[in-house]
Amino acid sequence: MALAASSRASTSRRQHSIAWKRVLTPYLFILPFGVLFILFFLAPIVYAIVQSTFHFQRTGLGLSGATVGFSGLSNYLAVLSDAKFYASIGRMLLYGVVQVPIMLILALVLALLLDSTVVRFKAFFRLAFFVPYAVPGIIAALLWGYLYDPALSPIVKGLQTMHLPAPDFLGYSTVLWSIANIAVWAWTGYNMLIIFAALQAIPQDIYESARLDGCSGLNIAWFIKVPLVAPALVLTGVFSIIGTLQLFAEPQVLASISNNISTSFTPVLYAYNSAFAYNNYYYAAALSVILALVTFVFSFGFLRVTRRQAGV
Repeated sequence: MALAASSRASTSRRQHSIAWKRVLTPYLFILPFGVLFILFFLAPIVYAIVQSTFHFQRTGLGLSGATVGFSGLSNYLAVLSDAKFYASIGRMLLYGVVQVPIMLILALVLALLLDSTVVRFKAFFRLAFFVPYAVPGIIAALLWGYLYDPALSPIVKGLQTMHLPAPDFLGYSTVLWSIANIAVWAWTGYNMLIIFAALQAIPQDIYESARLDGCSGLNIAWFIKVPLVAPALVLTGVFSIIGTLQLFAEPQVLASISNNISTSFTPVLYAYNSAFAYNNYYYAAALSVILALVTFVFSFGFLRVTRRQAGV
């Protein structure tokens, strides 16, 4: 009896141990991601929110050193009444309204061409379209800065040699679109690959049925392929909206050769200069938090609109 009871107890403990291992095993697999997610995503967000509730203050005649004091929501109120912040947001909205559709349309057209039966050397073109994305953003901005600089640009010199008017790529009314051109060049191939992957997942039977019904290649592309890759277009649209509001590298690099890029040209550039040029870290933290909320609102709003139009 005692031996049987001991055996049952040992079996129960073993089963209990196996059950706990089954419960904990999935969490062990996601632990590395969870730790990195907390350290490099959640922790900076929490730290920025905490920092945004403080400010520098001086006492007396201001001759003594500045101290840090709790300010509550005063930084947020200052941001919401800051004309420079609204100007930078408006500039990025204008940029996004023009640049994002052009980039996604180009990506869609290139993906459809690569998925068609008339294009040869598809592997070569896939790699060629993707190469600009592989170039680091800073390097891409430097390369295009060389092409934009009136004193160095072979484009400007070539047009001047032919006695044609040379465009001022870094002028007040053109510098924003020069930056948009860099973004289109760099990101079209990346978005094209996402759309192309969605096209590759469409069953070929659908195309064969459409051809038997008399559909041309253009009709198949417009009425079958485009609707079926709509989720991929929505995904690239969300990524593009987020990237638009996070624009930083290109204006930061081009600011060294153009007087038309201010320290508040984009919201991220404004937050960066507030922190590291003017040492106003707490105001920069408030700018960052509000910018994150604006990005969430536009991204979520875009998703809601697209899902509503799709009837989801």
